[in-house]
Amino acid sequence: MDFVSSQTRKIHLKCHKKRLNQDQVRLLEISFSSNNKLDSDRKSQLAQELGLPPRQVAIWYQNKRARWKSQSLEVDYKTLQQRLDSALEDNEKLKLEVERLRKELNKNQEVLLGFNTTTNNYSSISSSCDEVGSTSCLQLHDQSKHNHLDKEFYACLIGDEGHFGTHDGNNFFASSLS
Repeated sequence: MDFVSSQTRKIHLKCHKKRLNQDQVRLLEISFSSNNKLDSDRKSQLAQELGLPPRQVAIWYQNKRARWKSQSLEVDYKTLQQRLDSALEDNEKLKLEVERLRKELNKNQEVLLGFNTTTNNYSSISSSCDEVGSTSCLQLHDQSKHNHLDKEFYACLIGDEGHFGTHDGNNFFASSLS
């Protein structure tokens, strides 16, 4: 019989449970927006103003805080999701930029290897020109100087002036001009 009486009591309470009207809800919303915690004095005051039992006001506040927290979590989740999407998009752009820069670096390294080959050819041309002294050797020497100037310019662009253009420990550019 205990179970039956408790069920009857629950049904009886639900039947007598008052729904809040719009004015009561509006007043509770205003009160909640100013302070989402309810102290006992404020609870009694609101209950008297609204003509409700203090327990109903307390339960409304408790339910409102739970809904408010859920909504806040949803907003926070959406914000974080947008930030994640943005970070992933930026990451993808950066990966593409890294790949482009790697290709450019490889291309520039190939150009550099070409300059190194030209420099080695210049060394052998220079020594043979000293021995022979022909006009064609001088033309090759001038062409090699021009290639070396391109090499020095490239070194300035990539910011490696201190390590670029050296030949046997000396500055190749300076020695080629003399």
